[in-house]
Amino acid sequence: MKKSISVLLCLTLALNAFGQTYTLKEYEDFALQNSKSLKVSQERITAAENLRKAAFTQFLPSFQAVGSYMWNQKNISLLSEDALLPVGTKMADGSFGFTADQISNNWTIIDGQPVPLDAEGVPFNPKTNPEKILWKQYAYLPKSELTYDVHNVFAAGIGFTQPIYLGGKIRELYKMAQTAEQMAELEIDNNREELVISVDQAYWTTVSLINKKKLAEKYVELLTKLEKNVQASIDEGVATKGDLLNVKVKLNEANLALTRATDGVVLSKMSLFRVCGLDLDGDFGLADEDISQTSAQELDPAFNRAQAIDNRFEIRELENMGKISHSQVNIARSRFLPNIVASANYLTTNPNTFNGFENKFKGMFSAGVAVTIPIFHFGDRIHTLKAAQSEERIIQHRIDEAKELINLQVTQANFKVREANKKLEAAQSNISAADENLRLAELSYKEGLISVTDLLAAQTAWISANSDKIDAGIDARLCELYLRKAVGISNIKKD
Repeated sequence: MKKSISVLLCLTLALNAFGQTYTLKEYEDFALQNSKSLKVSQERITAAENLRKAAFTQFLPSFQAVGSYMWNQKNISLLSEDALLPVGTKMADGSFGFTADQISNNWTIIDGQPVPLDAEGVPFNPKTNPEKILWKQYAYLPKSELTYDVHNVFAAGIGFTQPIYLGGKIRELYKMAQTAEQMAELEIDNNREELVISVDQAYWTTVSLINKKKLAEKYVELLTKLEKNVQASIDEGVATKGDLLNVKVKLNEANLALTRATDGVVLSKMSLFRVCGLDLDGDFGLADEDISQTSAQELDPAFNRAQAIDNRFEIRELENMGKISHSQVNIARSRFLPNIVASANYLTTNPNTFNGFENKFKGMFSAGVAVTIPIFHFGDRIHTLKAAQSEERIIQHRIDEAKELINLQVTQANFKVREANKKLEAAQSNISAADENLRLAELSYKEGLISVTDLLAAQTAWISANSDKIDAGIDARLCELYLRKAVGISNIKKD
């Protein structure tokens, strides 16, 4: 389809100078091909599609790698200075203690129990005052052996995180992305329909003005002919200058109306060409310039209303918004549920502490599961849930209201189609009467039975009847267009 439209556009440019004539469908195709708004809508579909794909990836594990380097000004030392650790004995109960030959303290007997004396000869409890113990042997711990080189620290790791259960958040986010993509597709369909309606309106308005111009030319022709006849009658002495002045006034009015109609056709064509993306100064014709008298199609109102509820863009858009609001409710509810995430990692560092302290790269694997359970946050979750539920109810109320308005709109559109058909029938009937009235008036004027004023009145009535017929025909077509829009039937014509 797009290829055929492109070929058609190339032919249009080639035939521009020859005043090519196009049908209504061809003008619609030009508009659909050239519309910038449709291209914007198509990009929105592409964006929504990619967002949906991005949302799907949230079901899958995420892999990440990390690397770091840090320079430190100073090394790390576990001791502030060289240390001496007393050498004692592991007691029977497993605690650290000493025997009498491992300390230099003197002893005394208090209440029949040996008690050590400190350097001042004062008895003390070694458990509460171990600093008063005078050890005979010490282990030497040099500070240099417990000082580690951390001037240059390297770390690297790789791992993945897999969500197991997040209360349904990911599932609902994916559903929302799917719905957003559907809404983008609905939007471009609606934009196409609106564009086609704009083209049809501009097309039939132009057809109406073209026919009004032809009618104005016919009227000028009639008055010019009448002016000559009246002048001849004056020369023969059977008419007055007043009759001629009346004709000239009407002729001037007709010429002004013709000028306005001509300008209106030019402006209307430019408006049509703009919508279709064609050259505004182009000389393109319209295939329906000779408007037919076909009446509009009137459909069964009950069928229309039922069909409109299913087809209308507004209802389908609101239904999708309802789906999104329902997902938002589920997301708000998921905040009450636990989150479970599994992860696995491999980490390597230099220096490492896996075997003492070494300035080498060494690493290890780790795996685990984390569970987060919400407990209390002063009602934040419950209020958020209630707000989401209110939004969902609002959407449902808007759907109900839209259905009522659509029922009313469809009924009004049907009434307008019916009125347009009756108006067209009346206009066609008036044409026959106006034609006959003009014919009789012209014969009567030639025979001198009526005045110029009477003939001018007959011509004015004939012009009015033809103008009403043009308006009625265009109105009937537009009313059918609006009825199809109200019902939700596509106005895009198929090949």
